[in-house]
Amino acid sequence: MARISKDEYYLNIAREVAERSTCLRRKYGAVIVQTDQIISTGYCGAPRGTINCIDINFCLREKRNAKRGEHYEWCRSVHAEQNAIIHSKRLDMMNAKLYLMGIDVKSGCIMDDAEPCKLCQRMIINSGINQVITHGKNNKIRKIDVEKDWIKKNMGEVMKVKGAWIVLDESRT
Repeated sequence: MARISKDEYYLNIAREVAERSTCLRRKYGAVIVQTDQIISTGYCGAPRGTINCIDINFCLREKRNAKRGEHYEWCRSVHAEQNAIIHSKRLDMMNAKLYLMGIDVKSGCIMDDAEPCKLCQRMIINSGINQVITHGKNNKIRKIDVEKDWIKKNMGEVMKVKGAWIVLDESRT
């Protein structure tokens, strides 16, 4: 009998962590792993000490028909990645991996190619995590190299030239 890979193992744990989510739209779970040791976990939920969206059956993003990836400022929830990072020491996260699993609440299906929002991406970059691993399309594992895929591609769209900031690619703004 074959064993599952370590990536599958940690993604399965992230899926279980996601089941604690209190968001009405999405269940996300995050697991930070450093040298095969779980450093921290996190799931989507209202800030500590406040009422959860599932307890009041209300979501402002849902009410305003916010599309996936838009208007997170309307959301009460702290994202899974944020919670996992908040509960970790930065030194423990240096060169670590973050496993992220998303589940659509209505269908119960795993979200293929789930990717952290831009704010979570910046937090992941600052935390020192170097790889994000998610469930990809066709039941494949997707690995995001933080430096190559985010820092050099997405965060490098502006540059200082002769003391002034210029936009290198206006199609991204």
